[in-house]
Amino acid sequence: MIDPHLLIAVLMGGPGSEREVSLASGKAVLKALKDSGLNAVDVDVRDEHFELPAGTGLAFNVIHGTFGEDGRLQELLERKGVPYTGAGAESSRIAFDKNLAKAKFLAAGVPTPKSEIVDVSNGVRLPEMPVPYVVKAPREGSSVGVYIVREEKDALPAMENAAKFGNDLLVEQFVEGKELTVGIFDDQALPVVHIAPKGGVYDMANKYPWLSGAAGSDYYCPADLDPETTRRVQEAALAAHRALGVEVYSRVDVLLNADLEPFVLEANTIPGMTETSLLPKSAAAAGIGFADLCIRIAGLSLRLRS
Repeated sequence: MIDPHLLIAVLMGGPGSEREVSLASGKAVLKALKDSGLNAVDVDVRDEHFELPAGTGLAFNVIHGTFGEDGRLQELLERKGVPYTGAGAESSRIAFDKNLAKAKFLAAGVPTPKSEIVDVSNGVRLPEMPVPYVVKAPREGSSVGVYIVREEKDALPAMENAAKFGNDLLVEQFVEGKELTVGIFDDQALPVVHIAPKGGVYDMANKYPWLSGAAGSDYYCPADLDPETTRRVQEAALAAHRALGVEVYSRVDVLLNADLEPFVLEANTIPGMTETSLLPKSAAAAGIGFADLCIRIAGLSLRLRS
């Protein structure tokens, strides 16, 4: 149980490219906490100079991407002595950096696509890997700076565009297959979600059609997989979560190829938190309602950091 007098500051917005999505998540979490009788207030964070209300007993972090998910906000809250929800500073930093996360996956034997890191600090160059592959900016979220290269003619433009976001680009072998995601909460894998874009690929536009006007995606939870495949997907996701040392919760993205082999792409330490977001969908399939999920995240985080 959480003390109803404890002041919970729901941190939302942020300075990054996912600001509007974060505001939607934050408003949903705030409503869930207040409707549950908890003392919650909203804090719109625009940069590191934000102020917490006096007496804040817990910061509920719902800032996706830059600043909220990369460890910087966590470090700032630790210096202030304020407990916060979710992953810690170090695990956030590692999970947000695709290159660091890939190294952790490989060291732990987590199934993940073959890859190489291409240094473009002295000029853009092509990877050694043959097409098709995926070029990824190392420290962005929500598919920002991600380009699928299916033909050689598209390789250089993709590398040039990704280079705008960083000098150490991750290039991964393209895996054709089902897009899946697995919520992890309290070191347990939740039911698998199957993501089916209505058109094209699961990029930022199809993730957030209410922002882009794109066709969007269909979601199936639990995913229509046989029990053995489900188990292997969940085990791969949980192994990735553990390899990164992520605390409390995450959402792990997995591709499942035609041979039913799972390949972990990344772990999101601050996944979307509206009632229709993927982690809440996964939790709902496990019998955990949205408000209950928010309260459990707050409670587990408080026990971890108090």
